[in-house]
Amino acid sequence: MLCDVYENDLPAVRLGDVAEVRLSAYPDRSFTGHISNIGPVLDPTIRTAKVRIEVANPGMMRVGMFATATFHGQKKDKLAAVPATAILHLHDRDWVYVPTGGKQFRRVEVRAGDMLPGNLQAVLAGIAPGQPVVVNALEFQNTVEQ
Repeated sequence: MLCDVYENDLPAVRLGDVAEVRLSAYPDRSFTGHISNIGPVLDPTIRTAKVRIEVANPGMMRVGMFATATFHGQKKDKLAAVPATAILHLHDRDWVYVPTGGKQFRRVEVRAGDMLPGNLQAVLAGIAPGQPVVVNALEFQNTVEQ
């Protein structure tokens, strides 16, 4: 299915997002699909980009039918992201070192999340976004133990 998405709505649309589709011919039925492509060019007359939604066709969809799509984007939570080397994995737990003032540091347990671009890793719990951490936890710990 191909949809027109206005340019001011494009920042909220991402590949893989879920879309709910309702056909004008069958208004009481909804179909679920996923965004598989976002067109790179805007239509200059109506200021929209083409967005492709992959939807399973149960046999009632026809070429040229009108539909309305509702996009369900990913949640926008503020999470901390640290360099992957800042997380120390010990005894099935994840830790980071945070400065406590002067030359003092404290090891804090965190719950690590997914890997992110740029060799960063999300931190779901344990530290706040923007909180400073030691960039290389393993090297830091080895230096402290010597």
